Amino acid sequence: MIESKALSPALGVEFTGVTDPLEESFVHRCVEALKWRGVLLVRGLHLDDGQQLAFSRRLGEVVALRGQEIFPISVNPAKSKSAKYLKGAFFWHLDGTSDDIPIKATTLTARHVATAGGGTEFAGTYAAYENLPEKDRERYDDLRVVHTFEAAQRLVHPDPTEQELAAWRTQPAHEMPLVWRRRDGRRSLVIGATADHVVGMDPGDSRALLDELLDWTTQERFRYTHDWEVGDLVVWDNTGVLHRALPYDENSERLLHRTTIVGDEAFA
Repeated sequence: MIESKALSPALGVEFTGVTDPLEESFVHRCVEALKWRGVLLVRGLHLDDGQQLAFSRRLGEVVALRGQEIFPISVNPAKSKSAKYLKGAFFWHLDGTSDDIPIKATTLTARHVATAGGGTEFAGTYAAYENLPEKDRERYDDLRVVHTFEAAQRLVHPDPTEQELAAWRTQPAHEMPLVWRRRDGRRSLVIGATADHVVGMDPGDSRALLDELLDWTTQERFRYTHDWEVGDLVVWDNTGVLHRALPYDENSERLLHRTTIVGDEAFA
């Protein structure tokens, strides 16, 4: 029998007793868990790439990143060609803020884990918005924020070369609402490492507001920290959950395999 329990008061659910992740009732429970709890975990499922893809396709269309449906996640250059840029994942972020329609969800399976560090933290942007004082919600509801790839990379490389700047700036800036009005009536915050500035606001005030909101959203009561074990499957709703990796040595064997699910709701 499949059972479930909360991972934290505001976020996440862990399923146990899963023998067939493609079984219809389990997939339905996963979809509901993603919508209302943001993150789901199945320990020790040990999906291979084919099984992970099959499960992912039950959740939606899978994105092929650089021609790959299975994407290796590691800061070890020997394990991932994107290792240099993946160091930006050590900072809180949403995936897809450079797109009009962000990705819907992400799945990760653990192939190898770090001997020290390397966990993944999640923070719920629905709960963070809903628990803001009413005067703050009114203040933020109509603000717009410009997101850039450069803003995230500057957190890793604060003194970039001209060549690095030119490469970062090939990714277009994207303006979007600070508060995402969802089609189901809920609202969530769109913040994180790519949030460069609030439109029309003094730069200092803008930075202070974005930092304050990030601190609010990532406080312990809205957060879940996952310590990886080999074989774990973790899935999260990218549209309502910030995430970041906790630091680990770049020569570590830590390797996660990722699939990415196509989104279906524009920032609005």
